[in-house]
Amino acid sequence: MRKPRIVVLGSSNTDLIVRVPHIPQPGETILGGKFVTAAGGKGANQAVAAARAGGKVTFVARVGDDRFGQEAVAGFIRDAIHLRHVRRERRCPSGVALIFVAANGQNSIAVAPGANARLTAADARRARADLERADVLVAQLEVPLAAVAEAVRLAARAGVPVILNPAPAAKLPPTLLRLVSVLTPNESEARLLTGVKVTDVASAARAARRLHSSGVQTVILTLGRRGALLSRGRQQELVAGFRVKALDTTAAGDVFNGALAVALAERKSLSEAVRFANAAAALSVTRLGAQPSAPTRSEIEQMLRQRD
Repeated sequence: MRKPRIVVLGSSNTDLIVRVPHIPQPGETILGGKFVTAAGGKGANQAVAAARAGGKVTFVARVGDDRFGQEAVAGFIRDAIHLRHVRRERRCPSGVALIFVAANGQNSIAVAPGANARLTAADARRARADLERADVLVAQLEVPLAAVAEAVRLAARAGVPVILNPAPAAKLPPTLLRLVSVLTPNESEARLLTGVKVTDVASAARAARRLHSSGVQTVILTLGRRGALLSRGRQQELVAGFRVKALDTTAAGDVFNGALAVALAERKSLSEAVRFANAAAALSVTRLGAQPSAPTRSEIEQMLRQRD
């Protein structure tokens, strides 16, 4: 069976993680516990998650020509990610994220984008041949919007489905949203995009309907441990999540999107694809770190069998 071709355009960071009893308030200093350095960045996380879930992944990104960038590239190679469109910046550091992880698994993140901020529409155009051959394009918003918009335009024009994870949350032009096949906001991102405060399934459905009115074909609104609301026009379905003990939620959404891309590229139904992605995300929150938490295909399938 041919592996599905996934192109991911986005960010690559190194995560500097401190476990803390609780997320510090403004002006508060607290003593933390374990310190961990781990590979991260929403784009890189999604690329790794897709590769481990069974995809043949091409990554479009920029990293610094520094130790963090070298370690990131070494990690991509270990996961068999194609790197012909990963450029190294000699005069700009790699992206870095400072992450607090609380005892309940919640997190707080600040990002210095570094080389990620230099990704351009020209980078997307250089990857045009791979974009046009892809089964799915995945993008997020930790890199300049011009690069994302150009990649989405090229993929959509070639008939390639586009998954856009609108994170970090930002206002998006309707011209971009109309080209998106699947939009995957979480509660806070949906609120910024629609003005609807998402507190339950009913409010999630209202937010999804507003996104449809902007031209988005399919909305998958992730709801943490509750699962995800799948909305297609007037049809809405809550795909239940998997109950696990959360250790670190840092990359759950990224793992969800990477696994979702593979499942959709394999022609699974939307409901089946969301359940597959829910299982991958649930496994990820039981582990510390972003890319280290992404499960393998066999682990995802085992989770699905156990919960059938």
